[in-house]
Amino acid sequence: MTSVPANAVRACDYIAAFREWSFAAPFDDKPWRLTAQAPEIISALLATLGGDYVLREGVAVHRSATVEVNALVKGPTIIGPACFVANSASLRGGVFLGEGCTIGPATEVKSSFMFPGSKLAHLNFVGDSILGANVNCEAGSIIANYRNELADKRIRIMAEGGVIETDVDKFGALVGDGARIGANAVIAPGALVRPGTIVPRLGLVDQLPSPSSDGGLRHDP
Repeated sequence: MTSVPANAVRACDYIAAFREWSFAAPFDDKPWRLTAQAPEIISALLATLGGDYVLREGVAVHRSATVEVNALVKGPTIIGPACFVANSASLRGGVFLGEGCTIGPATEVKSSFMFPGSKLAHLNFVGDSILGANVNCEAGSIIANYRNELADKRIRIMAEGGVIETDVDKFGALVGDGARIGANAVIAPGALVRPGTIVPRLGLVDQLPSPSSDGGLRHDP
């Protein structure tokens, strides 16, 4: 399978408001670079926030947001208006939550950006990912960010009949607006999830280009 240019993927085709976030717009054709630079980008954003946010130790929480006792939130993190972060949730490695996002109990979010209205029920992991608006992840669903099973950890993405070499070794998924991820489903690293996609409970989305018995490449949907 041939290589294709990185700009074969446009984040704005998955997330309608992507370019409206000025810090995200430069990464429209390389969204995996946005998550790779999450700590630096969010640290810079902290200095631009107004008085509607309470800032402490690199964590900015909007005054209308709720962060329950015993949630673990490490900076740099921005928790937007009307967000809810439950007891025993964990945010680390640079996290940005748009307005009205929900992070349920025992959920871990690492180096990720969530657009408004997206929800992680509980017992979820989302790593190095970008979730569009109104994405819903049921209990136990996972968006993995690292190819532990491969000797070569670099993330490769299937697109336009070819393979994009991202040159990063951690990237979870670009999840389009309104996608629904069922309970205990697994999204493997490097996935592109189209807007409105429904992933069934216990489902697997793995778009890894991998050798097949005839020497070609296989796409596991």
